Formats: sequence, structure tokens, C-alpha cells
Amino acid sequence: MSETTETTSTPPGGFLGAVERIGNRIPDPAMLFIALLFIVWVLSWLLSYVSFSVIDPRSGEALVIHNQLSGSAITTFFSKMVTNFSGFGPVGTVLVAMLGIGVAESSGFINAGLKTLLSVTPKKLLTPMVVFVGILSHSAVDAGYVLVIPLGGLIFYVAGRHPLAGIAAAFAGVSGGFSANPAPSALDPMLASLTQVGAQILDADIVTNPLNNYWFTAISSILIVALAWYITDRIVEPRLQGTKVDGDLDDLPKMDHLAPAERKGLVAAMGVMALGMVVLFLTALPEGSAWRAANGDLAVASAPLMQSIVTLIFLLFLIPGIVFGLVAGTIKTSRDMIAGMTKSMESMGYYLVIMFFIAQFVYAFNTSNLGALMALEGAELLKAMALPWYITIVGIVLLTGFVNIFVGSASGKWGLLAPIFVPMLMTLGISPDLTQAAYRVGDSSTNIITPLMPYFPLVVIYCQRYVKSTGIGTLAAMMLPFSMTFLVLWTVFLLLYAFSGLPLGFVSSLTYPAS
Repeated sequence: MSETTETTSTPPGGFLGAVERIGNRIPDPAMLFIALLFIVWVLSWLLSYVSFSVIDPRSGEALVIHNQLSGSAITTFFSKMVTNFSGFGPVGTVLVAMLGIGVAESSGFINAGLKTLLSVTPKKLLTPMVVFVGILSHSAVDAGYVLVIPLGGLIFYVAGRHPLAGIAAAFAGVSGGFSANPAPSALDPMLASLTQVGAQILDADIVTNPLNNYWFTAISSILIVALAWYITDRIVEPRLQGTKVDGDLDDLPKMDHLAPAERKGLVAAMGVMALGMVVLFLTALPEGSAWRAANGDLAVASAPLMQSIVTLIFLLFLIPGIVFGLVAGTIKTSRDMIAGMTKSMESMGYYLVIMFFIAQFVYAFNTSNLGALMALEGAELLKAMALPWYITIVGIVLLTGFVNIFVGSASGKWGLLAPIFVPMLMTLGISPDLTQAAYRVGDSSTNIITPLMPYFPLVVIYCQRYVKSTGIGTLAAMMLPFSMTFLVLWTVFLLLYAFSGLPLGFVSSLTYPAS
């Protein structure tokens, strides 16, 4: 099948090899989050006796660290342990999507689609194609994590390339390029609304457009594709040539031609999928569509369309998967369909164990206010330095990238930082739109190297399907070149963009007051 299946693992060398070796000595992700939970408890107890001068923008009062080892906190934690897990966003998102994907995979629909895709895509263009699809997946909320990343590995493997390189390329597009997208997503109005809240601290009449960063993020997608393409093909994949593919790959597709029944099934399934997309478009088009939010928008977080993305992904693969199976003969009874779902759930057992402990850690970390303390103290330090605007922009990017390692939620972080960053930079003559763009660059660049990001363990599991020894260090070392390159060159691009005077988005400005 591939040269990668015939190689033997060799000890990695150099800086990335050191990162991998050290990272893989970190305990199993589940144990890591158990340890972090205890650390949060102890730190919250110690720091609860300290008075901090920073103001919490959520309350308007001095930030207080809540002791998670107090009697009331412990009993509350015990009472919420189940709901912490069951209500943890990534759990439901992944499991529901995987039910539909499981049927599509077991019926052979994904297999046939990949073969067809590979037959029309030159091998040299697989990398940019995977990265760009990852970037486009941002419009579907977290779909990229459960769909594009595993498919990236599968596409590379079927094409005879190293599967971990495909996972890395997809992960770079989905998560590292999170704020690079030619298509608007629900994140745009969400961040813009928080930016407006921060700006109105100084200017009660200011209004930010939901697409105030659109042109910058759209053009940034070209930069991210180019950088990820180079890093994947010239740095990451050559380094993986000594890594043996030793996973259980018996159920992966082979590079053979489609049988006549498969071709008929694929045509029928794609027809049904296209029909479903047309129906969705036509029902969402009217101004009074039930898919729209109360204000008539489709791309805001409150719109039923945005809230139904995971369900739509489930149906988008379930129905074509069933159609393919019925036409191709791979699904004969309802038992075959349920078997496909069951098999996909069996593969998620380890992920659920990790998510249980991550959910408990996130609850304690957020409730204690330790994350808020780190973000606010860092912002106060940056404010006190009073540097030139372009140095300040670099500082915002770097500080956001650092905070992002510990606080995963993009909207949660910006909710804390916007009331400080936005008015602070407005006093320096920097527009809220430019401040938001700087935040987005820093927030995206370090997503792919932090084990505290809820989907990071899931990507480790994807890698273990091909290379059993994959650990946190393996993935962190593999993604570090992407992260550091994005952080540096994307920041440079932002500064050049600002110096050029080009608009960041719709109804946006680079300076305050707008000029």
C-alpha cells in the first residue's frame, strides 16, 4: 500500500525529537487532567486568601479566587459531577456526529467517496486540499474535529502517504487556522458582539459590524494554506518517514477501483446529499425562515441553523450512507445500520473516559477564577508598559496565544479580555476591529499545541489508529512547527495589513476615532 507501512520506527532527534520524548513522558491524558484538577483545588485554596487589585469585567469588582476545597465547593462539585460531563459540549458534538459517520463508513460510502476524490486530485495537491477543507469546516462549528481531521489521515494513507502527516495538515487547517476563513461563521458575530461591549466602555455609541474582520480572515486563509502546505510536505512528513504505521488498519479502504455496484451507490448517495443541501438552502432562504434567528440572521449563534449544525452533519452522512448501502448491497437490514453506529461508538470509549476528567477540570478551573486571574493580570501588565501601537499589537497576539494554552474557549477568553484590550487600545488610537483581529491571530495559532484544548486528546486517538505509540508529545512535536510559524508570520501579515490601510472587514476601521 504505502512506503510508510514498511519503515521502522527510529528515535527522533533534534529539538522536535526532544519535545516528543519529553511530551510522551507526560502521563496518560486522563491522569494528566486528574493531576491538574488537584492542582487547581490547591491553588484556589492558597490564592483565596490573597487580595487582587484587578477588576473582573463581569462583576465590576475586584477579582476573587474561589476556594474549591471549601465544604460548600466540594459538595457542589460532587452534585454537579454528572452534569459537568453530560453537559460538556465536545461530548455530545462528537458522539452525535459519529453516529451518522459510523453508518457512512461501515456502508462503504466514505470509502467510495475517498477513492473518487483521490482519482481527481493530484497527489501533490492533497495537502492544500486537506488544509483548505479544514479551514472551510469552521462554518460548521466543530465539525472539522470529528470529520475533517480523521479524513485527513485516511486520505493520506490511501494515497500512499504517511497518515499522521494528513492528520497534521487537517488539524492545522481546522484548529491552527481557526480564524482564517473565506466563509463567515457563527464565531464572527459572537466575537464582534463582545468587542462592541468592550468598546462601549469608552464610546457608548460605537457599533461593530459582525463581519468587521471578514476581509482579513478571508485573505489569511490563503496564507494559512500556503504555510501549512510547506510545513507538511517539507518538515512534518519527511520527519515521519522513520515512524512505522503499525495500527489495526484492516478496515481501512484499499486503493482499488470502484465496483459497478459501488459506483451506482455513490451516484445515488451523492444525489441524495445534494438534494438535502438544496432543500436546506431553499428552506433557509426566505426572510421568515424558521432556520433564522429572531433578527433574521442565519450566521449568529442563536439561529436554529447554527444550533443544528451537528444534527445536520449526522443526517448528512446517515441518509447518504444508508442509500449507498442499499444500492451497493452493503446494507441489507436495519441491523447492518445499527451495527455501523455501534462500531463507531465502540471506538469512542477511551475518548469518553478522557472527556469525563476534562469536564471536571474545566468546571473547577472556571469556577475558581484562576483562568480569569491569568488573563487579567497579563492584560494589566501589557497595559502598564504603554508601548507603540504596533508593538502593542504584537503583545496582544503573544499574550492571547499564551492565555489560549490554559483557557480554551474563544468566546470565553474574549469575554474576559475584550473589556480590557479594546478600550485600552482605543486610548492608543487603535480601533476595536484591529484589536479583535490581533486577538484572533493569537487565539488560533496555539490551539494545536495545548493538551488542555478539549479536542486535543481526540486527535491523539486519531493518530493512535495508525501509530499505536502516539502520545501527547508526538502530537505536540508534530504541530509545533505549524504553531510557531503561524504565530510569527501571521502576526507579521497582520502588521503589514494594518500598515497598508486595507479594510479589515465590512464597516471597519484601523484607527480610533475612525479616519
